Amino acid sequence: MIGPGEVERYREQGYLVVENLLDAGMLAELRRVTAEVTAGARGLTAHSEFLDLEASHTPDRPRVRRIKKPWAAHPFYRKLAAHPPITDILAQLIGGDIRMRPGGKVNMKAAGYGAPVEWHQDWAFYPHTNDDVLAVGILLDDMTADNGPLLMMPETHKGPIYDHHADGAFCGAIDSAGVDIDFDSAVAVTAPAGSITIHHVRLIHGSAINRSAAPRRLLLFEYAAADAWPLAGTESVDDFEAFRERIVRGAPSLTPRLAPAPVRMPLPKAVHQGSIYENQRTLEHNYFDHAPAAAAAQ
Repeated sequence: MIGPGEVERYREQGYLVVENLLDAGMLAELRRVTAEVTAGARGLTAHSEFLDLEASHTPDRPRVRRIKKPWAAHPFYRKLAAHPPITDILAQLIGGDIRMRPGGKVNMKAAGYGAPVEWHQDWAFYPHTNDDVLAVGILLDDMTADNGPLLMMPETHKGPIYDHHADGAFCGAIDSAGVDIDFDSAVAVTAPAGSITIHHVRLIHGSAINRSAAPRRLLLFEYAAADAWPLAGTESVDDFEAFRERIVRGAPSLTPRLAPAPVRMPLPKAVHQGSIYENQRTLEHNYFDHAPAAAAAQ
């Protein structure tokens, strides 16, 4: 559990770090399972259902930048999503009835070339009837100032939802050249492996390329209050039983809670589908350098 001061910090800043939440055994199993899933990249010539590949990937030199839908890729991830030390903390932030969103991901910033993620707000991808929605990052490795840490922009969860479109289609990123945002105010989040980060769905965040000799792997789960319902097809409820089964704490609700929050719909859909890395390919002005150090030196 966290104290009142940490709850207030989350409310004010829009993010929180809880260090050393996973015990050594749970962390070791998370690393083992992640290595098992990513081993499936060998021999692939294109992205698969669960693996999103770096641009420099080859079948004999596999490079994975993301595990997609980890809860479906291996049962351990689903178990971890409902881990009581995590959901008990979330209950203090968004209430005791909590639903996991479908998907999630493991972002794999490999040493020396791990891809950046451009500035964005998660809310731009999946607005709900209220914004008691957040993401939890579980650190598989130490997150340092040098290996592409999460960059959070404090208090931006209280502001507008910025345009995440390029050439009329959703691209999942904010064009840094077209907005009046002081990106230098971002805070680099650092913490040891086994820690968790929590950030509000409307908070602006991103991360640079990993130029260090150490990997930075981060498992991200997304959660919503049970009475926060997805808007306009951003999450299917056609399979209602599956929707209900994603309750990880408390009970489901058939009464959506409506609360004021700015919304921009992620439509028309992104030209490139599959992951945020693909969505962001059409962004006109990248904020982060996307070239690995070796390539930049050539």
